[in-house]
Amino acid sequence: MVLKIDVDTYRGTHEGVPNLVRMLKAHQAGATFLFSMGPDHTGWAMRRALRPGFFSKVSRTSVVEHYGVKTLMYGVLLPGPDIGRECANEMRAVQEAGFECGIHTWDHVLWQDNVAKRDPAWTTAMMRKAETRYTQVFGVAPQTHGAAGWQMNNAAFAEHDLAGYAYASDGRCVLNEDATLANPADGPHRLADGDKVLAHIQMPTTLPTLDELLGREIGGTMLGTGNIAEFLLKLTADATRDHVYTLHAELEGQKLAPIFEQLLAGWQAQGYQLASMADYYQKIRDLPMPVCPITWGELPGRSGQLIIQGPARAY
Repeated sequence: MVLKIDVDTYRGTHEGVPNLVRMLKAHQAGATFLFSMGPDHTGWAMRRALRPGFFSKVSRTSVVEHYGVKTLMYGVLLPGPDIGRECANEMRAVQEAGFECGIHTWDHVLWQDNVAKRDPAWTTAMMRKAETRYTQVFGVAPQTHGAAGWQMNNAAFAEHDLAGYAYASDGRCVLNEDATLANPADGPHRLADGDKVLAHIQMPTTLPTLDELLGREIGGTMLGTGNIAEFLLKLTADATRDHVYTLHAELEGQKLAPIFEQLLAGWQAQGYQLASMADYYQKIRDLPMPVCPITWGELPGRSGQLIIQGPARAY
């Protein structure tokens, strides 16, 4: 079980990340922390209000409760704090605790809401700004990336190869309405941009996230904080395949920490090794890898289009 932690906000970095480090250490679990390196403009996300499904997700997941009113004002009524500058100590503490660190983005909302339609110059400038800040904070160059909101474009994927990343986790596996994998064979793959096969390996998220499940009725059961861990553990009961689970410092690192504790214990009881992306790469690096075109699609419980694993093709 690969644990991929997206850190979107100043509050998530300052409060959620240290909580997650403590929980993971207590369970002797590995994980990869992916940081937002620049300003927190979470308030800009209110621009998504006209997207189909946005209000239903907000009402289901109690955004104000989990993110806080102050965070939702960043970039609107309050200046957005510079996460990489103000939380450098918290970030370095993760590295010093022995966890893999990587890049989530420079500015989470700016990237998530714009990258799909931006040109290569804008894309590479944003990515390299994040890479520069990462190097300043950690003293080493970044080795991996996990896209904000699973939003990318062709130039962004190409930049991974130019940066020398051997692996990244920028997309999702397609899920059925009951949150099971639409194609059980989906998993690690390489991407093709037209006829060009990119070098790095993609490790797509295989499981639904908590914010995609909370408040939904699946199979006649309404999912809430009291039964959502049990639901997820049923999805992973067959421990013969690998999974990548994306969690958020703002959710599992704060209000939903008790659910994450249940998941950690449950996955260990099911026989999973709780690992980082780097650990998983060592396991799969020499295996035959399907090649899939860069593909967009939708997932149950999440509004808008995002990167999904497309059908494997011969190249």
